[in-house]
Amino acid sequence: MEKVVSAPQVSSGDSKSTGNVLLQVVDLKKHFPITSGLLRRTVGHVRAVDGVSFTVQEKETLGIVGESGCGKSTVARMVMRLVEPTSGRIIFDGQDITRLRGRELRRIRSNLQMIFQDPYSSLNPRMAVQSIIAEPLVVNTQMTGKQVVERVCELLETVGLHADDRLRYPHEFSGGQRQRIGIARALALNPKLIVADEAVSALDVSIQAQILNLMADLRNEFNLSYIFISHNLAVVRHISDRVGVMYLGNLVELTSKRELYTNPLHPYTVALLSAAPEPKRRGRRERIILQGDVPSPSNPPAGCPFHTRCPRVMDECRIQRPEMREVRPGHFVACHLHA
Repeated sequence: MEKVVSAPQVSSGDSKSTGNVLLQVVDLKKHFPITSGLLRRTVGHVRAVDGVSFTVQEKETLGIVGESGCGKSTVARMVMRLVEPTSGRIIFDGQDITRLRGRELRRIRSNLQMIFQDPYSSLNPRMAVQSIIAEPLVVNTQMTGKQVVERVCELLETVGLHADDRLRYPHEFSGGQRQRIGIARALALNPKLIVADEAVSALDVSIQAQILNLMADLRNEFNLSYIFISHNLAVVRHISDRVGVMYLGNLVELTSKRELYTNPLHPYTVALLSAAPEPKRRGRRERIILQGDVPSPSNPPAGCPFHTRCPRVMDECRIQRPEMREVRPGHFVACHLHA
């Protein structure tokens, strides 16, 4: 019998983690209200995230992929507590942080940091690099001014910049250098988990490789864990240990990167991978063209969220939403074909 689980926790053979769960997300949902009229009455909800569960282990990189609008960034912001979840739980380092406020939340946030998509708009153009990186140190620590400057210089050199760069402003740097500054800021408080939301999508391909290699080196050096969110399958394959695939606010498949890219099980994952170019592959993977458009998250279909576009749809798919099941060791999928 296959095992039904609410929060997949099995580590993959590719993972370099220690086996200790650092983050556990359980049935996380975010429904944004739709209002209408002068009284702003709620007439519906946008189901941006509709019951997502996963874990991240120590020293592990979990990649999350999917089309634009599938809820990846909303998950990231809820994990960071930048967006309040409608329901579900976020357990970080053994503590439920879902409803923390004030000082308690501030203390947890020193271990949870984020790298944003746009390396320019995420940096204050009116602040010198030293002030940008020093801000979390000034707010959260008792370091002296001299210690703060020394720490800023150390962080800049760690991410491949020069200590003298601390006196310059963001507009004086290239996109890749600005992203390095963002990474230095994220490292300032020695976090345990960094959420990277499309961290390289705004960069040139050659610069993407440099930033990805830097992030991999920093993970090994500082024992970091990452949630790496992207729509680029090649990028996720390069940096991740395990990969989760999202569709219409739901996690439909989760397994090791090796298993996902060589043996995908969910029809959406198969279609997604068929669209990715593979220059080193002998012969071409059969291209699967999905019919129709992605349903609106304000009016999702009954049953399986993918059934309106699935080439292998069954009657059961239109009625009952499939549970996430472990169909092979460490390989979880939400599909009636594997029930």
